[in-house]
Amino acid sequence: MTIRIPPVQCLLTFEALARLRSVTQAAEELCVTPSAVSHRVRQLEQIIGTKLFGRADFSLTTEGSEYLAHVREGLASLQRFPGAAASPGKRKLKLAVTPTFARSILMPRLRQFAEAYPEIDLTLQVSIPLLDVVAEDADLTIRFGTGRYADVEHLCLIKDEVTPLASPAWIRENGPFDAPEDLLRAPLLRSPLEPWRTWFAAHGLDWPEPMEGSSFNDIGLMCDAAAQGLGVALVRLKLGAPWIENGSLERLYARNVPSPHAHYLCWRTGAMERWECAAFAEWLKKSVA
Repeated sequence: MTIRIPPVQCLLTFEALARLRSVTQAAEELCVTPSAVSHRVRQLEQIIGTKLFGRADFSLTTEGSEYLAHVREGLASLQRFPGAAASPGKRKLKLAVTPTFARSILMPRLRQFAEAYPEIDLTLQVSIPLLDVVAEDADLTIRFGTGRYADVEHLCLIKDEVTPLASPAWIRENGPFDAPEDLLRAPLLRSPLEPWRTWFAAHGLDWPEPMEGSSFNDIGLMCDAAAQGLGVALVRLKLGAPWIENGSLERLYARNVPSPHAHYLCWRTGAMERWECAAFAEWLKKSVA
């Protein structure tokens, strides 16, 4: 007699739906579509030959309640197993991440992840924003852009606002900056990652994108340059937080403008079937919320 063991993704989906009693919430937690949740539950019911949910409110049948206890026990055993072995038994996870996101957002939180998931060995690799140049073998990537990615599944992590920043000494020497038009006399640091025209348009300035001045393809380097007094940088507040907090950069104006781009967590179809990928995605989504 052949015994068919249900796929682990079906068991994870059943447990999440039984706990949350919402297809939408289960889909968000597992980083899949609501239709995938419904499909996996139906698949599980077909495999074990019994109805698990009784009504539209996702209350469990008697058989469903009994099976849930076994599923939770089995999943708990599977999660304990990697940590019981030495490091050769650890789960490996490769993440390609943009440099300033890694420095400003990820690194301050990484110890929390290591403590929560000691069974996962995380390898970080640098990717190039907008160009999406990443290592081919990365399990997950963090991209910065418009979010129109046809080649991968993705989840929006962080939207942000931009504002001009410069070093306090530079502002004292070149200010005051009372009106947006005062930037006309300032050297503007440039980056394809954050066009100035977004800020210009929001302030009613019909100015073209600057064609002269130092240019950077990394926001962190541009922040360092502004901190050294090279000029004014247009920076996302969440990415620029370390420079603002240590006093090396200051705002020129009080108003913020939404950035047209955002950071996205991306993965190839099927990657979230791996426990370590789903665990990291869920942790990161909550951590940066």
